[in-house]
Amino acid sequence: MGKITGFKEFARELPPKAAPQERLTHSREFVGTYSEPQLNQQAARCMDCGIPFCHSGCPLGNIIPEFNDAVYQQDWEDAYRILSSTNNFPEFTGRICPAPCESACVLGIHNSPVAIEEIEKHIIETAFAKGYVRPSAPLLKSGKSVAVVGSGPAGLAAAAQLAKAGHSVTVFERHDRPGGLLRYGIPDFKLDKWVIDRRLQVMEDDGVVFRCNTEIGRDVSGAELTSTFDAVVLAGGASIPRDLNVPGRDLPGIHFAMDYLTQHNRRVSELEVLEEPILVHGQDVVVIGGGDTGSDCVGTANRQGAASVTQFELLAQPPKQRTEHMPWPNYPMVLKVTSSHEEGCQRYWGVNTKAFLPNEQGNLRALLVSEVTWETDIMGRPMRFEEVPNSEREIPCQRVLLAMGFTGPRTTGLLTELGVELDERTNVRATEKDYQTSLPNVFAAGDMRRGQSLVVWAISEGREAARQVDKFLMGKTALPSKNAVGMFS
Repeated sequence: MGKITGFKEFARELPPKAAPQERLTHSREFVGTYSEPQLNQQAARCMDCGIPFCHSGCPLGNIIPEFNDAVYQQDWEDAYRILSSTNNFPEFTGRICPAPCESACVLGIHNSPVAIEEIEKHIIETAFAKGYVRPSAPLLKSGKSVAVVGSGPAGLAAAAQLAKAGHSVTVFERHDRPGGLLRYGIPDFKLDKWVIDRRLQVMEDDGVVFRCNTEIGRDVSGAELTSTFDAVVLAGGASIPRDLNVPGRDLPGIHFAMDYLTQHNRRVSELEVLEEPILVHGQDVVVIGGGDTGSDCVGTANRQGAASVTQFELLAQPPKQRTEHMPWPNYPMVLKVTSSHEEGCQRYWGVNTKAFLPNEQGNLRALLVSEVTWETDIMGRPMRFEEVPNSEREIPCQRVLLAMGFTGPRTTGLLTELGVELDERTNVRATEKDYQTSLPNVFAAGDMRRGQSLVVWAISEGREAARQVDKFLMGKTALPSKNAVGMFS
């Protein structure tokens, strides 16, 4: 490494953030950047650790010590070359990834881990500024065509890799703009949409064609898709939200989180909202679900001027630090305090929703909830819960946002038309060995195949699926695998 003793000399630092009072006045990103000396020091903290467990912690297999060393040496072109060899979209993961690589950092055993995610973001932003990010598709094409259904992170990664292999790629998106979850599911204060548009322009320069407002199974039949293209990649995501079927569920004022976030993102982008507006100004808001989507709802509700925001989770409160059941280098399920929580939110755990309660006019006025305790197995995993006697109470609210995750992809329309096999969780059946569905020229990647997961996993799936598609079309592939970068097979 560039500075062998760097991890002893420098403490972990993160870039400055705007104060909550300031960032609540807008929906733009609010995290600053390192100064040049700070960035140099943070890269210098990467140890010469012998076995870099961060590689295995990252679903993409990013070559982290090497790009940290290049940053320390201020060799930005090499840093970008190393990073982009495994990650198509560092500008996305550098902003919204939960950084499992940092959980696996060897330095994190006895100290704060290296700030890998921030270094990654600084590499790609510097690369764009210096003009290193350029189209990379070959001039000589393969003569093969591939359709990618869905323009979320998995679909975009698959499209980018397939274009790099010389194939003609068309991405179909049912919404009016590409990006999927990145555009309409993640708030602008975490991922400004110009970041997406900048990358889409690079992909279009590489020859990728985007067909928006086009739903396969409605505007284009599945049969037409499979007969027109040599291969198809299904990357439509897991879009069916988990519901909460308790008394009063049909009261006005109860919404799925993604409907709420999508509307707000469209307003921020000055796009038309055709559905009935979901606005929470001056209202008491309850967010049910303790994950990242719930946190995004908290930040959005505060920006809309909610009178109060409460978030609760059925599960028990996670520990603040690793336990014996969460040994390093595994990703620990510990308590997270996000920037949205810093902006104002009452949080509760072990709360079960029993009913939505109406007022005299038939509108939502409160939730009926009770406290629960959990029985866990020998590994500390929750098994079943019991209601705490006499713990029922009401939580006043006029809006509820359901952020309890997703159950799987939509099975009507495209999947029914194609007739691909589904697994026991109603995801498209395709193994990690070849990402091939029950139809030989149809492949699947991302949440549609593996179920709801992280953006970094979606990118990894898209890359790996593209590799298998290329091998299917050409008999061999030069696209890299996360297990063997740059190897033919």
